[in-house]
Amino acid sequence: MAGEFHQQAIQDVKAAIEEMLNTVKELPEDTIRWKPSEEEWSIMQVVAHVAEAIPFWLGEIRQIIQSPEDVWGRDHTNKIRLKAVDAKTVDSLSVDKVFEDLKKIPTQTEETLSTLTDEQFQIIAPSRNPNFDGKPVRFIVNKLIVGHIQGHNGQIQRNLSKLK
Repeated sequence: MAGEFHQQAIQDVKAAIEEMLNTVKELPEDTIRWKPSEEEWSIMQVVAHVAEAIPFWLGEIRQIIQSPEDVWGRDHTNKIRLKAVDAKTVDSLSVDKVFEDLKKIPTQTEETLSTLTDEQFQIIAPSRNPNFDGKPVRFIVNKLIVGHIQGHNGQIQRNLSKLK
């Protein structure tokens, strides 16, 4: 049975994804694909990134549990991460498909986190990112999954505020 931390994280992910979907699902596609500037991501890039990143981090958690001696993580130069937010790549994606991928994240999160014990959330494995080295699995959940989605919800709101 999942403990309090497990349940809270699962609920936080569900709420953050629900917020994201509720914000973007009725927007016109041109708004979703609009870039506020060359340096900023479109809402589509944000959503595509979340749809790729959260399953990645869930996979990293599973890898840490299986092999805590292995190095986990990635940095901002990771080719898969960069492809997931590349404007040309994202332009070729279907909005509906990316939204469907987003809808799967709460279930994927629950499937992974509900299997972990309190002790497994404390496992520390070496990270490719020196800022994250020495951090337990609990950190990955809080910062790279829950906090990550919440942060991108704020980014979507900032994009929308620039339209007004």
